[in-house]
Amino acid sequence: MSDRLAPRLHHRLAGLLPTPGWRRVALLRRVAAAGLVTLALVLALAPGAGVGGVPLVVVAADLPAGSTLSAADLTLRDWPADLAPAGALREVAAAEGRVLAGAARAGEPVTDVRLAGAGPAVALAGGPDAAAVPVRLADAGVAGLLTPGSRVDVVTPGARADEPVVLAADAVVLAVLPAESTTAGRLVMVAMPRGLASRVAAASLSEQVAVTLR
Repeated sequence: MSDRLAPRLHHRLAGLLPTPGWRRVALLRRVAAAGLVTLALVLALAPGAGVGGVPLVVVAADLPAGSTLSAADLTLRDWPADLAPAGALREVAAAEGRVLAGAARAGEPVTDVRLAGAGPAVALAGGPDAAAVPVRLADAGVAGLLTPGSRVDVVTPGARADEPVVLAADAVVLAVLPAESTTAGRLVMVAMPRGLASRVAAASLSEQVAVTLR
């Protein structure tokens, strides 16, 4: 009689264990909690997430060195204030018309040191009809003397060694690009009136071009 009334030991233990339905509920709760933690981390690391996000000017597409920036090349993107690089620009107008001193990747913030010169190329060249021209200098020593904002005359040899031809006077250096191991000479971006820019570009294809500092 007592054996029939008393449940077996394994029945007692089974009564203490969670039911299969309870296990499923617990598992779902754990999965949901892990998903919320992951989502919180993603949102915390995303640009502009949380308090203190600031708008920064970023490059909209990959651009080569020497590119003159237009509004279509730039966009604003929210960025965490504590991760914003020093000198980052906050307005597209501040970068528009400037020249990139080096190549830039899409999504890269634009900072003051990435832009050549102290202002838009047209202002540096002294007129609204200015253009930037790449000039390759064979003498690396001369390129080392140039900095953005330097004023130079662009010259080429004339019929006689003592009579060089001045292709463009009082041009403005926008950028001195890094030396390329596979190419002779240093490339310098120079701003000048558009009419002279075409002349310099054509001469640099077939003649040796140099600059003299003012």
